[in-house]
Amino acid sequence: FLVHCRALIFPLLIREGKPTPFFTFVLALLFCIYNGYLQGRSLINYAKYPSGWLEDPRFITGFIGWLTGMAINIHSDHILRNLRKPGETGYKIPRGGMFEYVSGANFFGEILEWFGFALACCTIESLAFALCTLFILGSRAKQHHQ
Repeated sequence: FLVHCRALIFPLLIREGKPTPFFTFVLALLFCIYNGYLQGRSLINYAKYPSGWLEDPRFITGFIGWLTGMAINIHSDHILRNLRKPGETGYKIPRGGMFEYVSGANFFGEILEWFGFALACCTIESLAFALCTLFILGSRAKQHHQ
């Protein structure tokens, strides 16, 4: 779901703004599909969980982190999509939700999502993607904040 939401649904919901080059769109889509495949393959073929894993504090905490991050991400994206009225241009500072606490609330939500996922899954692949997300989105958040 997350892969499809970020790669396919969110771009279709954006009303106006800078157009995304087609090549960039294709690369992002391919990355999301490949990452989804790798995460799924890791969980299906290699991850081994003891009985009762769904009751383990690591899974529960990770699931809550993932769910909270997803909610923050979706709400923040909604705020960003509705910043400008139709035909309006220029930069606007987002207000509301987690934007009251961090300037890159959408990035924060996505980072929290993937670290929650990594904790719930406890695989090296999920941790690797969470760290990549932190470094990539963290640098974008810093750039947006400036």
